[in-house]
Amino acid sequence: MKLEGTVAIVTGGGSGLGAATARRLAAAGARVAILDLDGVAAAKVADDIDGFAAQCDIADASGAALAIAKAKEALGSPRILASVAGIGTAKRILGREGPHPLEDFARVVRVNLIGSFNMLRLAAAEMATLEPLEDGERGVIVQTASVAAFDGQVGQAGYAASKGGVVSMTLPAARELAQFGIRVLTLAPGLFLTPLVAELPESVQNSLAASIPFPKRLGNPTEFADLLLSCITNRALNGEVIRIDGALRLPPR
Repeated sequence: MKLEGTVAIVTGGGSGLGAATARRLAAAGARVAILDLDGVAAAKVADDIDGFAAQCDIADASGAALAIAKAKEALGSPRILASVAGIGTAKRILGREGPHPLEDFARVVRVNLIGSFNMLRLAAAEMATLEPLEDGERGVIVQTASVAAFDGQVGQAGYAASKGGVVSMTLPAARELAQFGIRVLTLAPGLFLTPLVAELPESVQNSLAASIPFPKRLGNPTEFADLLLSCITNRALNGEVIRIDGALRLPPR
């Protein structure tokens, strides 16, 4: 799919991997709508790239539908969804204070898995109504999982489960939406220099980077964005989960 003039929705576009993706899409000529729970952060990135911003809880059915409708009114019908929004959690199943709080597990699953599915279904409904392009393509949806979906560490049961769900729904979603000319892919990033990681002490950042085989550094968000754009422009990619991690395999702890 060509990016010039194409409307793209980026969730979590107010910071980190999402912001890098929004900026990269805009630089390639796409018209970008940024959806983020932090409306102020979304608006700042949108101002920088001449895009559109909306405050949005991706796991809320009516709220997400309204945000997509506003984006459509402002920019036009979307053919691209970059589903990057997500949250983390780190709690043991049996910790010093007792069992893992069920509400914490439910929260991370709600945002990472239910939110991703909510955006997928709503975006697909919009894309399915559009005129087909070359090869009958109508849209592309790229989701975000994590290497934790495969190598979950101690304390990551909830996070790994939520991202594992995103991985598992990639192929069935791609198979089902193929009839509409909509491709579905998922990226599974490793350790990246996001704003959250950047706040850690330099010694901790260096320790994290040392665990990556090569390149021996934290990933740059622009590298994630570049891969996501390749998923959009290469029509042969579909139904696949792609790790971007420098050959990292997370240890138990």
